[in-house]
Order: sequence, then C-alpha cells, then structure tokens
Amino acid sequence: MTAYIIRRLLLLPLILLGVTFIVFSMIQSLGPDKLLAAYVNPNMLDKLTTEQMDALKEKYGLNDFFVVRYVKWLSNTLRGDLGWSLVGKEPVKDALLRRLPYTVELALYAIFPVVFVGIWLGVKAAVHRGKFLDHFIRIFAVVGWSFPDFVFGLLVLMIFYSILNWLPPGNLSMWAEEVIKSPEFHRYTKLVTIDALLNGRLDIFWDGLKHLIGPIITLSWLWWAYLLRITRSSMLEVLNKEYVRTARAKGLPEDVVINKHARRNALIPVTTVAGGMVIGLFSGTVIVETVFNRTGVGSFTAQAALQLDYASVMASALFFSTILVVGNLIIDILYALIDPRIRLG
Repeated sequence: MTAYIIRRLLLLPLILLGVTFIVFSMIQSLGPDKLLAAYVNPNMLDKLTTEQMDALKEKYGLNDFFVVRYVKWLSNTLRGDLGWSLVGKEPVKDALLRRLPYTVELALYAIFPVVFVGIWLGVKAAVHRGKFLDHFIRIFAVVGWSFPDFVFGLLVLMIFYSILNWLPPGNLSMWAEEVIKSPEFHRYTKLVTIDALLNGRLDIFWDGLKHLIGPIITLSWLWWAYLLRITRSSMLEVLNKEYVRTARAKGLPEDVVINKHARRNALIPVTTVAGGMVIGLFSGTVIVETVFNRTGVGSFTAQAALQLDYASVMASALFFSTILVVGNLIIDILYALIDPRIRLG
C-alpha cells in the first residue's frame, strides 16, 4: 500500500499539469484584447496607453504561440496571479480566498448529517428489510430524490424563514457582520463559528449556526436519498454472505454481526459515493449556496459564469479539479483501510 501511495503522489503533479492545460485551453479561442480583460481591471483598460497594453500582452504572452502562452499562464498561476475578477472587483486569488471559508464551514458542518446519517439510515433499512422502518426510509428517500435542489431549498426558506422566521439566508445577520469586521474580533481561522467560540462570542456562534442549518437540511435530505439507497443495497448483499450466516450460527449477538462483520464490508462500494459527496461539499454546492445567498465558492462560480468573468471561471475550474483529483486519491487509499484484503496495484 505504501508503494501505491508513493506512485500516486508522484503522478499527482502530472495529473494536475494535465488539468491546468485543459482549463487553460477553455478560453484560448478569444482574441488578445478580450483575454487581457481577464487579467486587468476593466475600468483601467480605457486609461491605458497602447504601449502599456502591449506591455501587458507581452507579460501574459497573449500574442505568443499557444504553448508559450500556456507556460506564461502556468508560471503566473503558480505565483498566485490568477487575473482580475469582474464579480469580486478584486484579484481572483483574493476573491476566492475571501469566499472559501464560507464553503469550507458549510462542508465541515454538513459532512456528519449528509454522510454518516445517510449511511446509518441505509444500514437500518437493510437490517429491518420488509418492515415498517424499511418502507418508511425508502419512501423518505424517494421523496428526497424527486426534489430538485433549488425547489427543496426554496421550500426550506419559505417554511423556516418566511413563515417561522427561524433560519435566515446569507452568511450572518447584519449586526454580526459588523462585529466580525471590527478590530476587536480576531479572525483566527476565518471560519465564523469557530472564530466566534475562540473570541468568546456565543451570540455570533449561534447566529452563524442558524444561517448554516437551512443549507445543511437541504443538502442532507437530497443527498441522503442516494446514499442510503446505495448503502441499503450493499448491506443486503453482504447480509446474505456465508460468513454472516456463520457468525449468526455461532450465536454472536446481532449487533456484533451487523457492526463488525457486515457493515464494514458493505461500506466498500459506499466509500466512492460518500467520498464524492464530501468532494462536492468542499468544492462548493452551486445551487444551494445561490438559493441561500451564501457567498461561497459555488455561488461565486455561478455569478462568474453569468457575467462571462473568464479569469474567475478558469480559477474556479482549476480549484474544483484540484479538489477532485486529491479527493479521489484519498478515496482510493480509504479502500485499503476499510478492507485490508484489497491490494492496490
């Protein structure tokens, strides 16, 4: 397994290099003048002289051959120069870094209810096959799977915000935003709820948590639907295996049979699905962030696409691709940890 991990880590830079090449190729059909707008504040373009524009085109290699442009773009990217964001009205790197904590915070809070509760529901449905609990969970899953993300998100907003006024949209209330921007509030981690606890501000913590519950409810119910169906099918298959029947014949308690012998092996195919969900959470959930007006990476990407913000779209695609490549490596390693019989080649 160690040799496999080393090989994958050595291949990782090559894979990421291929990703950067594909991302760069996406907008290279545009002319040099339009491409220049992806690197420079558009409000300044009209003020630039012809010599200054030519100097900028030379800097970014916009008049060079494709390969030369790619090498210069890659060099600038590695230095953190991702261009100018029309959406954020600031450098793309700063726009992404400012929005990333909101996506990470939502992902961290959503992992447990989305993944672990989804797996738990699937195991319960399989263990109680054909009984009321199984039918209830399956109907629950079908209803959740039938809802589009934006429809269910709007229903959550209508019920819990418009009617009950419990779970507001956005990142924070206006008063809380003013507090965290003040010099007295220290941003240790950039994650609002964590920093609120570190600053001893339970009111800020609770306000941030209220703004997270709505998106978490939406993500959980919609993603449970798929995850628990996969878990249930895998669990039912394992429960019919010979070694499970043998464990029961030996008189082992049912909890031991389920938790020690059956569930661990049933999680092998579930790992890919659950891992993909976690990757999706950290990449930014575009629809949910947009519906709940959260200024995360997902909603930032959606706005960039709508406004033809080429630099931001390229940077977002590069960010998502990197998360996906690294996440899939972690999932492959988890296979061997879950079941030592697996030999990774």
